[in-house]
Amino acid sequence: MTEPIELPDGRGRMLVVADGEALAAAAAERFVVAATAAVASRGRALIALSGGSTPKRMGELLAQPEFAGRVPWTETDLFWGDERWVPLASAESNAGEAMRALLDKVPAPPARLHPVATDLASPVRAAAAYEAELRRVAGTAEGVPVFDLILLGMGDDGHTASLFPGTAALHERDRLVVENFVPKLGADRITFTYPLLAVAGEVLFVVGGAGKADTLARVLEGPPDPEALPAQGVRVEPGTLTWLVDRAAAGSLRSAGERG
Repeated sequence: MTEPIELPDGRGRMLVVADGEALAAAAAERFVVAATAAVASRGRALIALSGGSTPKRMGELLAQPEFAGRVPWTETDLFWGDERWVPLASAESNAGEAMRALLDKVPAPPARLHPVATDLASPVRAAAAYEAELRRVAGTAEGVPVFDLILLGMGDDGHTASLFPGTAALHERDRLVVENFVPKLGADRITFTYPLLAVAGEVLFVVGGAGKADTLARVLEGPPDPEALPAQGVRVEPGTLTWLVDRAAAGSLRSAGERG
C-alpha cells in the first residue's frame, strides 16, 4: 500500500494497493479497525455497507476467522448506503447478498442488521422508514446521525450509492434517505444523500479495476461536475474522506503516477 496521497480541492486522500484481493483485504481491515475503535470509545459502532463485487469479496474475507474474530459484532449496527427496489431474497439485493456472503456466517445479532424494508408499499415509504430507523438506532431525533464508517463504491459512470448522474437525489439537502428513480435503469433505488455522507467519521470509497480508471481520474483530478460525476459531490467535514483503490483503477491518475 502506498503512503496516503492528498488530493486537491477537498477530495480527500487516496491509498493505492496492488490488486483486487489486496483491495478487499484492506477494506476488511478498515472495517475491523473502525468497528473496534468505535466500540472501545462509546460502546457501539454504526457502519454502512455498500453493494458491488469488491464489497462482496470484502464480506467473504470478514466471514473468515482471522477477521471475524476481531469484529465486535454484538455492538455493531449495520445499515446499507443504498438498495435496489427488490426483495431481500433477490440476488440483486445489496443487503441480501451481504447476509448470504457474510452476516449469516458470523455472530451478528439480527437486531443489529438494518436492511431497507423493500416490502413496503412504495420506495417513498421505504426511504422515510429507513431514515426513521436510522434516527432511532443512532438516538438522533434532530440533526444528522454520525456513522463511524460509510463504505461506498463508484460506478463507471461516476455514480456512488444510488446517486446517479442527473437524478433528483443529487439536489436533496434536507432528507437523509430518499427514493431515487434512475431513468437509464428504469428502476427505483433507495439511497443515502449527501448531507448524511458529509458528517461521517470516515467515508471510504473502494474502487478497483481498469474499467474504472478513466472515470476515477475525472472524479479526482478533473474539473468539478458532480451533476455528471456524483462521486465528486461527496465531501466530508470534519471526518475523513478516503479513496482506497487498486493499481489498475489508479492507472489514469497523474497523482498516482507521480508517486510511482
